[in-house]
Amino acid sequence: MTEAAQNWAAQAATLAIEGRAWIDGAYCATHDSRTYTCASPIDGRTLADVAHCRSADVERAVRAARSAFDRGIWRNQAPRARKAVLLRWAELVREHADELALLETLDTGKPIADTTSVDIPSAAYCIGWFAEAIDKVGGEVAPVSSEFLGLVTREPVGVVGAVVPWNFPAMIAMWKCAPALACGNSVVLKPSEKSPLTALKLAALAGQAGLPAGVLNVVPGFGDAGEALARHGDVDCLAFTGSTAVGRKIAHYAADSNLKRVWLELGGKSPQIVLPDCPDLERAARSVAHAVFYNTGQMCTAGSRLLVHRDIKASFLERVLAIAAEYAPGDPLSPDTRMGSLIDAAQVDRVLGYVEQGRATARLLRGGQRVRSDTGGQYVEPTVFDCADTGSPIVREEIFGPVLAVTAFDTLDDAVALANDTPYGLAASVWSANLTTAHETARRLRAGTVWVNGYEETDDMNFPFGGFKESGNGRDNSLHALEKYTELKSTIVRLR
Repeated sequence: MTEAAQNWAAQAATLAIEGRAWIDGAYCATHDSRTYTCASPIDGRTLADVAHCRSADVERAVRAARSAFDRGIWRNQAPRARKAVLLRWAELVREHADELALLETLDTGKPIADTTSVDIPSAAYCIGWFAEAIDKVGGEVAPVSSEFLGLVTREPVGVVGAVVPWNFPAMIAMWKCAPALACGNSVVLKPSEKSPLTALKLAALAGQAGLPAGVLNVVPGFGDAGEALARHGDVDCLAFTGSTAVGRKIAHYAADSNLKRVWLELGGKSPQIVLPDCPDLERAARSVAHAVFYNTGQMCTAGSRLLVHRDIKASFLERVLAIAAEYAPGDPLSPDTRMGSLIDAAQVDRVLGYVEQGRATARLLRGGQRVRSDTGGQYVEPTVFDCADTGSPIVREEIFGPVLAVTAFDTLDDAVALANDTPYGLAASVWSANLTTAHETARRLRAGTVWVNGYEETDDMNFPFGGFKESGNGRDNSLHALEKYTELKSTIVRLR
């Protein structure tokens, strides 16, 4: 493991990092040559000077995307031809997997074990999955009287803006770009200013694969770039993943401009319900811990609320606390590290602010401290609170950090009521040996995804992903994602 960590560190020292925007098929500086410094949360090192795109650069990217769409250089290609380009793109991502994984780790502080096994392989798989759908998804022949032929077809919506977050930069970017491109659209991607590097590399690989110039553009920048994209009258659709607060702004920008359709995948405060007949307490404890400590809890689906039956609470918590110790933050470039850093100092302050609030309303069972400060990085311990006050901010608000709030319940009705008592509705889980109980509970939970006796398991691409209530609208992944990036057209032909 030490030798492997040294190998990754050596690669990092010589890694060539591109920070310019990708517009109209080439890397380019911003209109005013402005850049900002992209630093690693691992140790504070400067990674690159990144293009600081603003409205003029967004305008240029949208203009390139619109021109490509109107000329039909991508949307009018035969389905098999577009499929071949995306499949080649997926293969190039796999060929450059180590470079992309290293970029992702340096940029976000994720463990290299995760970026090499999850983030980058998932991005490549997503591209290939939607590529395979291109020549297999068709329209409908509507039932009409014999003198007519009724066709229902799907057409690309046009120019798609995609604004993606920093917690899974490569993977979520592909959740937006792959289906949008599969449908024949042009895309302008705005990655988070905190994690732009893999998006810029992925765009170049798309060009190498044969994606025509202007069809995919990447404009790194801050909130003003995202606002410019959301307000732009030549953007037909905007797909956003991020906080509920920013999602509200995006919806307003769209309403104030051209009423573009807006798809929002937002926050969560996901409950994990463990019933007294849980079939395997050790497995459940490992799953519960992983659901909140994986990716340092920086997940919209993080299982940050544990609802456990009072009869088994003590023994179950003992297991969870023991497993939490296995997530002690370590060097993200070491393959044996399970939990890396938070994204930046501001996120550390946010998490520790919630921890301080929690100390006043709940009992701290473990963690709650910043660690590894000597590295210059942004690390916080796995933290667990026992919460009797269900109105506490650590129980109700999305923290986006490695903080688990534990609440006891006495009956199944209590558990369901507690689980649904949130403005969010993204994910949930229930643990029970009784499948009838599990099914009935899943039906009662107001969440877009419910796992039974597991969490964050199975093939993401085959299931629609999104939430109820203030967790947003629309769905990523699965064939349902194609609905977001197409317009339905009815064509009625009189035959006689």
